[in-house]
Amino acid sequence: MTDPRQRQGKELSEAEAIERAKQGDAEAFQVLYDMHKRRVYSLCLRMTANTAEAEDLAQEAFLQLFRKIATFRGESAFSTWLHRLSVNVVLMHLRKKGLPVVSLEETTQGSGEEDTPKKDFGAEDVALAGSIDRLQLQKAVENLPPGYRTIFVLHDVEGYEHNEIATIVGCSIGNSKSQLHKARMKLRDLLKMQRAEKAAKS
Repeated sequence: MTDPRQRQGKELSEAEAIERAKQGDAEAFQVLYDMHKRRVYSLCLRMTANTAEAEDLAQEAFLQLFRKIATFRGESAFSTWLHRLSVNVVLMHLRKKGLPVVSLEETTQGSGEEDTPKKDFGAEDVALAGSIDRLQLQKAVENLPPGYRTIFVLHDVEGYEHNEIATIVGCSIGNSKSQLHKARMKLRDLLKMQRAEKAAKS
C-alpha cells in the first residue's frame, strides 16, 4: 500500500503480474491491462470496424480476462491466450448481432465476376501485397462483410493458420481458405473502386 510498493507495481514483469492477478491483486491486473490494452483494442477495431463497439468489446475482453485468468496455465504465451480470448469475445458479439461470422454462400453476390480468377486460390495475393496505401486498405477492410473481414483479419493481419481459424470460428479448413480467397477478391474490387473514385476526383 505504501509508495515504494506502487512504484514496484509498475515494474512488475508480466509473469509476476499474472501470478499476482491470479491471487486477485487488482494492481497486478492493472499492470496487465496497461501492457495489453492497445493491442486488444486494435484487434477489436480491426474485426468490428467500429470504434464504439471496439471500446466496449476491449472492456469485455478484460472483464473476461479478470474472470478467467486463474485458468491460464502458461502453455502458450500470455499474449496469445489473451488474443484468443479477445477474438472469441468479438465473435460472440458478431453472432449475437446475427451477423454471419462465416457464411458458406457468397454474401455479396455482385456481378459474379469476383470468382473468375480461381488460379491464386489460397496463394499469396500479389495484387494486395503491392504498394497499397495503408489507409485505403484499412477503409477497404472495414467495408468487407463481417464474415470475410473476420477471416481476413485473423489470417492476413493476425497471422493465424487456417486450421487455427477453423477451430476458433467453428468452420472447416476448406471453408476458411475459401472465405479468405473471397475476402481478398472483394478487397481488390473495393480498392479498385476507391482508386477509380480518387482518380475521378483529381
